[in-house]
Amino acid sequence: MLLLAMDTATPAVTVALHDGTSVVAESTGVDARRHGELLLPAVDRVLKEAGTALDAVTGIVVGVGPGPYTGLRVGLVTATTFASALGGVPVHGLCTLDGLAYASGIEGPFAVATDARRKEVYWARYDDARTRVTDASVDRPADIADRLAGLPVVGAGALLYPDAFPDARGPEHQSAAALAALAAERIAAGGDGFLDPLPMYLRRPDAQVPKNYKVVTPQ
Repeated sequence: MLLLAMDTATPAVTVALHDGTSVVAESTGVDARRHGELLLPAVDRVLKEAGTALDAVTGIVVGVGPGPYTGLRVGLVTATTFASALGGVPVHGLCTLDGLAYASGIEGPFAVATDARRKEVYWARYDDARTRVTDASVDRPADIADRLAGLPVVGAGALLYPDAFPDARGPEHQSAAALAALAAERIAAGGDGFLDPLPMYLRRPDAQVPKNYKVVTPQ
């Protein structure tokens, strides 16, 4: 097994290789505006660090969000393109929040929250680092503070709003290494728990087609 994992649903552009036992190479950079520029060089780095080539990869793992439209689609399009170029190797989609939860290592109930902009967070609750118990949602921190009262909350969204999430914890950013390790566990256990490699947006994109615009092309 050699899994190539990537996630661009958050400001972290993160890539890792996992051989089914451990992470053999990883690269993470944080830049909310340069996902398209940074992802392929990161893939090149991890392949070179591992001393292998893309055609040795047996599966792709990709974070499906939730996340903003532009950044999120960079990772998903790249993952599905690689899979096609490799002759149709499987693409294993995972909720981005699940990667942060797994990296936290927390054994009791907690939540994960990432920055959704517009003064909102993407969030979900977990029974432990491997078990999500709610669907991912998007809300204002103040609107969910009571529901998460007393729980540790992991991620950049928690750290941005300490009044709503007083027990905010790291990791702050997504790690493809954690995403890959979680995927390797699920594959070894039978391959359940994966999502289709489709974007989890949770809300409409900011860009909208204007209503009642004038037609300027010749009739």
